Amino acid sequence: MVAHRLLTVSVALACALALAACGSGPRTPLPATEDAPATSSGYIIGPGDGLTVFVYRAPELSAPNLPVRPDGRISLPLVPDIEAAGRTPSQLAREIEQRLSTYVRDPNVTVMVQSFQGPPNRQIRVLGEATQPMGIPYRDGMTVLDVMISAKGLTRYAAGNRAEIIRREREGAPPEVIKVRLSDLLRDGDVSQDLPMRPGDTLVIPQGWF
Repeated sequence: MVAHRLLTVSVALACALALAACGSGPRTPLPATEDAPATSSGYIIGPGDGLTVFVYRAPELSAPNLPVRPDGRISLPLVPDIEAAGRTPSQLAREIEQRLSTYVRDPNVTVMVQSFQGPPNRQIRVLGEATQPMGIPYRDGMTVLDVMISAKGLTRYAAGNRAEIIRREREGAPPEVIKVRLSDLLRDGDVSQDLPMRPGDTLVIPQGWF
């Protein structure tokens, strides 16, 4: 009888210690709130982006294929002229919810980016003798070759080996000029010319002399 009681007490004590250890161990961190500031990995909406704004259970307030105007704003039913540029989709959705709460009880908004342009300081611009001069949203790890694939290569009149990357490290600083031999890269496969790009870079491709 005494042995049985000792065994019961020992089992109970072991269970208590195990539960205490579980309670004091590391816990899964709570997810970050969507109202937190945008990080470098979060997409920042810019003028020219195309958005879809979906208001749950209120299709009359939703808007598909909504362009961000050059002034960085969008307009929705009941929410005119709301600033979209410079925010992540989640941040914009929370702002729309706040505005709609005056008219709708507990609005639930989702913002999706359908076409990407990005803010100007996050774009790569291609000027001159590219087949398709354009602005390209910057992506992490983007290189000269990525840019030229997007721009459809060089025209027949391009002086590719005299191309330059114009880069500003900060606003108001004098530009840094980086030479890049595009013809060697695209036609001869010289990967040493596949330089990394940075947000805000401009790739200038001059015309050849004939």
